[in-house]
Amino acid sequence: MSSQDILKNASTLASYNVLLQVMFRVLTFLLNAFTLRFVSKELIGVVNVRVPLGVLWAILLGCVWLWLLEVPDVQTIPYYGPAVVMFALSGVQELLAEPLWVLAQAHMFVRLKVVAESLAMVAKCSVTVVLVVFAREWGLYIFSAAHLVYTGLLVLSYAVYFLCFLGSQEAAKTRFPLHGAADLLPHRADGEPLVDWPVARLTWSFFKQSFLKQILTEGERYVMTFLNVLSFGDQGVYDIVNNLGSMVARFIFLPIEESFYIFFAKVLERGRDVRNQKQEEVAVAAEVLECLLKLVLVIGLIITVFGYAYSHLALDIYGGTLLSSGA
Repeated sequence: MSSQDILKNASTLASYNVLLQVMFRVLTFLLNAFTLRFVSKELIGVVNVRVPLGVLWAILLGCVWLWLLEVPDVQTIPYYGPAVVMFALSGVQELLAEPLWVLAQAHMFVRLKVVAESLAMVAKCSVTVVLVVFAREWGLYIFSAAHLVYTGLLVLSYAVYFLCFLGSQEAAKTRFPLHGAADLLPHRADGEPLVDWPVARLTWSFFKQSFLKQILTEGERYVMTFLNVLSFGDQGVYDIVNNLGSMVARFIFLPIEESFYIFFAKVLERGRDVRNQKQEEVAVAAEVLECLLKLVLVIGLIITVFGYAYSHLALDIYGGTLLSSGA
């Protein structure tokens, strides 16, 4: 595949991702603006406490959330214990889709991610709205059940697609490296050691980077949760305002980063001197990088100029007096 084809696919992927993120934010914006008028800020605060992913972490930290941290009043926030378990299960469930997501990203299955996440998000929003309106007394069950539906539909969408794709004529035409459903499951290759130590060291390196990133991006949430510096209600208001403030970074900057990382990884060879690579592809990569830097800089300057001035109005439209008054 030529660099121009890769650029075209990466640009298409970035465009779809941006549109997808905008759609997600519009849906969640409307959903949150709706639910803020039906549920208490304490309930939102409990919902936005993060349970890290992974089976081991889900079990360990689920126990921490159930028995070591402050448990909200049962009369105010019902069904706290079952909701923690359901959130942990949804995290593990979403983890099952990660290998398929990586596979789709690496082979630039542009429409798969858009369709899968769109269906899952629409289902999540629909379940939330229906339960908030007709079963408000369910409390945390509303949000945990909606997230469980989201992750389940996400895994199902990826699994169904790859089960239909593998072994098809289209897969053979594109020389897809996997040939059957069994190839998607963990297994030991013939003649290979039980542990591939170079890959294991690389995995450990990624784990450390991910842990550091988690602390830098979500550290304040853990401080608020473990040290009880804010009440559940204040945590709910903080999370809503924080999500609103980071909206541009999530639905513009993140899709650009994810999509064009693939572009640069395919066009340029990692670890090889730039003078020893194809100069035509190096020139294309440099031009694309320059355009991306200009785009990000312009968007950042616009947000810097207008964001602070209109933040109070945005909060008032988003959550009413609950947010704009600071109460």
